[in-house]
Amino acid sequence: MGLLRLTSSVNKQNLFPTLQNIVVGLHSQSSLAAKQDQRSTQTGRSAAPRLNEETSHDALLRSVEKISLAPGSQRAAGKVSSGKLFLPEVDILRGTCKDLNAGTDRTLIHTPSTKFSEAQTVQTKASCSPKSHIVFLKTHKTASSSILNILYRYGESRNLTFALPVSKRSQLFYPYFFAAHFVEGVSSGRVTHFHIMCNHMRFRKSEVARVMPQDTFYFSILRHPVAMMESIFVYYKSIPAFRKTRSLDDFLDNIRENYHSSVSNNHYAHNVLAFDFGLENNMADKDEDLDERATSAIAAIEQDFHLVLISDHFEESIILLKHALCWSLEDVVSFRLNSRSQQARYQLSPKTAEKILKWNALDWRIYLHFNATFWNKVDSLVGRENMKQEVSQLRLLQTKLANTCLKDGGAVHPSRVKDSGLKPFQYGAAVIQGYNLNPNLDRQTKTKCQRLITPELQYTNHLYMQQFPELAARLTQKPKRRA
Repeated sequence: MGLLRLTSSVNKQNLFPTLQNIVVGLHSQSSLAAKQDQRSTQTGRSAAPRLNEETSHDALLRSVEKISLAPGSQRAAGKVSSGKLFLPEVDILRGTCKDLNAGTDRTLIHTPSTKFSEAQTVQTKASCSPKSHIVFLKTHKTASSSILNILYRYGESRNLTFALPVSKRSQLFYPYFFAAHFVEGVSSGRVTHFHIMCNHMRFRKSEVARVMPQDTFYFSILRHPVAMMESIFVYYKSIPAFRKTRSLDDFLDNIRENYHSSVSNNHYAHNVLAFDFGLENNMADKDEDLDERATSAIAAIEQDFHLVLISDHFEESIILLKHALCWSLEDVVSFRLNSRSQQARYQLSPKTAEKILKWNALDWRIYLHFNATFWNKVDSLVGRENMKQEVSQLRLLQTKLANTCLKDGGAVHPSRVKDSGLKPFQYGAAVIQGYNLNPNLDRQTKTKCQRLITPELQYTNHLYMQQFPELAARLTQKPKRRA
């Protein structure tokens, strides 16, 4: 399938001397079954948890206020800051492109045209029909909450059934490997058909396939490891690996003292993208088998997923998703959710960026490959000129919806969110922004706008109460004991 290598502009500047020779041979020599067996025997949290265990997010659901979302059609969303995602301004990360959200020179790597396997190929418009069987692997700090909201709104408006975590939890027992009985209704037999699965989990295809139909469309999203690591360090500052460090550089300069892979939650600090995909994550740039493991990881992801989006090109990703799912523009437009304020973001130096890429070498290889195949799929499915036009249409729709729905036209500090039921979950050192609705909206418009800005925890809780009203009432009346 070709070789991956850094752009000549990066090589000529000699900015990454230790990364110049990054080459990944994209030749898969093992079967999907072998990949799944490998994942099952990996170190880390592979054992299935007891059903009374919970994560920190799940504990918060007990205090989440009920959200009254009236039934009805939902096809709208909006934008914040022109829909762009922040990335530290490190020129070396993109060669000659300083503005990582603008311009046409967006790829770090170049590959020949790729022939996609039947499992990967996205349907053309001629054979296109809207997809409703969907699995979204929700990765961490990749704008995945915004995509979750898109899926929630689409499914709710069409009365689709979600594969939700048991007992009103917010996650599918992450960071344990996913198991079918983590989904409410599977063990009891209350639900026999699911349409959408999209909550946090550690992916295991064989178990997911036990829940979802055979024609399910699988997709996920990646983010540049440097920007991702900056966000993770702020958001998960309380994990053992980060807790005693003064800065991200302090952590990276003293990894032996700070990072211990066997300690709970430290997986967030090292190749967390690979971890979320169910792969072994404990390897760095000096590991002798990095090339082989990276090739195997990429092949496994390509085998299991039809589409991998790139959050650094979020608007283009949303348009590509629209085409892949055969949905309308109104179906995929969204506000940014679970997004930090600018005051909680930090610019990183080129030296820090290089250290991050060395430490997260596996995530870096995975990102390089799928950043290239992303643009190949844009070319084959949408076209660059059509993409520009549709992104412009998306922005216009976002602006219109923001003006209609949002007081002040955009996101605000969480302390300024008036409706306590719409306040976003605050975690770590991050300051997660929220929204206020415009007053005097008619009932139908208010329902649509409110769904657009409902945070993940509250929306998950709302859908659970819709699908399992009796179970929800029982859990509310008699809170069960949790570990």
